[in-house]
Amino acid sequence: MNNNVKFEQYEKMLRDWSSRMNLVAPSTLSDIKTRHFADSAQLADLLPRDAQIVDLGSGAGFPGVVLAILGWRVTCIESIGKKAAFLSALKDELNLPNLTVFHGRVEDYMKNLRPAPKNLIFTARAFASLAKILDYVAPANRPLFLLKGREVESEIDAAKKKYVFDYELVPSKTGDGFVIIIRNCRLFHVK
Repeated sequence: MNNNVKFEQYEKMLRDWSSRMNLVAPSTLSDIKTRHFADSAQLADLLPRDAQIVDLGSGAGFPGVVLAILGWRVTCIESIGKKAAFLSALKDELNLPNLTVFHGRVEDYMKNLRPAPKNLIFTARAFASLAKILDYVAPANRPLFLLKGREVESEIDAAKKKYVFDYELVPSKTGDGFVIIIRNCRLFHVK
């Protein structure tokens, strides 16, 4: 099954499952290709090819499943049972052996991630505030590639009250938001 067929099947399954449960905002179902697939796929131009991706709070699989279709090794973390079942169904239906679904909370996954692999990268979209994401993953000290909205500057300011980090903002190709790339994150120590 080529990638185009996989994305067509993904869209079909997303529509079908969304009729029974809240996977994505109903208003976005009219533009799945741009709103969800292309938005997630823009990370492909930024991520190292050998990255091992951990997608936080994957929900309907954005960006994690999209990146798995595009060839990355991805672990999708999802705590809600119905959404984790959807991700597992996608893995099977789309034949994605490079996709792992972790049904549980991010903090539980992180407890068992020591030491974090050198090529590990975290991704997230519509998951939590930047400060909250850093609370979860800063101890691993691995890069983050996050899809964020136009209010990202205020999230950066809030996160800088607790953390020190290097970041780069890349304008979104699909909307008025940004991809924020974070490296060298550590707790801010006041002396």
